[in-house]
Amino acid sequence: MSAPAYDVAVVGGSIAGSTAAILYARAGARVALIERHKSPEAYKVLCNHYIQPSAVPIMRELGIPPLIEQAGAPRTLPVAWWTRWGWIEPEPASGGEPLPYGYNVRRETIDPIVRRIAMETEGVDTHLGTKVTGLVREGGRTVGVRVGKDGAEREIRARLVVGADGRNSSVAEFAELPTKSVPNNRFSYFAYYRGDVLPKSDVSYIWFGPDMAYANPTDGGLTAIACAPGKHHLPEFRADLEGAYTKYLSRLPNGPDLSAGERVSKIIGTTDYPLLDREPTAPGLALVGDAALCSDPIWGVGCGWAFQSASWLVAATSERLHLGPGEVDRGLAEYRRVRRARLRGQQFLIADYAGGRPMNPIERQMFAAAVRDPQTARHLHRYASRFMGVREFLAPRVLARAGLVNLRHRLRGGAPSPPAAAGPGGRRPGSRSSSTLPPSDARTTRRSPVAGSDQQ
Repeated sequence: MSAPAYDVAVVGGSIAGSTAAILYARAGARVALIERHKSPEAYKVLCNHYIQPSAVPIMRELGIPPLIEQAGAPRTLPVAWWTRWGWIEPEPASGGEPLPYGYNVRRETIDPIVRRIAMETEGVDTHLGTKVTGLVREGGRTVGVRVGKDGAEREIRARLVVGADGRNSSVAEFAELPTKSVPNNRFSYFAYYRGDVLPKSDVSYIWFGPDMAYANPTDGGLTAIACAPGKHHLPEFRADLEGAYTKYLSRLPNGPDLSAGERVSKIIGTTDYPLLDREPTAPGLALVGDAALCSDPIWGVGCGWAFQSASWLVAATSERLHLGPGEVDRGLAEYRRVRRARLRGQQFLIADYAGGRPMNPIERQMFAAAVRDPQTARHLHRYASRFMGVREFLAPRVLARAGLVNLRHRLRGGAPSPPAAAGPGGRRPGSRSSSTLPPSDARTTRRSPVAGSDQQ
């Protein structure tokens, strides 16, 4: 085989693909970045705007935080999570380390920034408006891609092909990689608002339950407000999307006050979003980002795992690119092991919860304790920030502490915790109680806008 034109061909120029291109080129590789959109300003529309703290170290390496902060992207702290037991508001220990933070940022803002960095990185050739039409295979190994542009087709050969082309990955389809699909029994819609619509404008809110919601202040002075009901709500939303969306959010405890702001976008969303987990490697080929693992959007892991998975792949393979196919494949095996170790447990819990069930006993134990105990709240925040795995999150000592916290609470008579009395940042005059749902919802279980049956 003649020498390939590139060391790496990356298909998809969004977060995962641009990150991989930048890091490979900085490691000395020749990179083809292939993006089907013609405009470098293209961006993904359907996204929850939340980038996990676990991705921030990679973002710093790429030089992204100053650029998105200059564009107005706020950090994700403070956070406030509503549960049946009250509000969880993690705070750092006195004299301890600050809590990790991520970023709330629209894809309209961050996608062009990351792509621009990639396009300006020495060693990256960017092919905009170019669609992958197939893979080039030799002896059972992927050695390049076939691409089409302006009616003409050609081959781009590379030592390694990286599929970073999202949940509907054409690279994965052409490679016929095994895919596990898990149904998502929730659907989601969000819209952007301008104005003072949240109890506290700098707080990222989540309402937990079988049916969920979240609100993230983001760049441009906007707030992204989303609902994620169970699919039994679908008929109501299909009959009157705007009415159902507004009604759902109006029933959230201490929820957003939509009348205090102006909706400046359409209501955007999807009614069917299964979780996809693909085999991430094959000889000469790897998947990163949503192409490899598309999770439940309510947890805000997609962007963070896009940054991280691209980084793991480059770390495992960049030094092996010129050592022959066997060494490249050994690097791919290492990437597969790292990805499995870092994400398998978390994705298992996420997929289990995607069925729309109430919290299980262990989850009830942990969330109830986090309302009542600052240390447990910090522990939960670090897990939600994806800085630890499931074993560390549910370590015996952690569960024992949570059980003791809840036992002491019951022995004291089960008095409401202070955060449940007023909600994060205090209640506005006339706002809804943050400790209970409206009376009609309190009598329901699975059909209430927020959890109704997960008592502890």
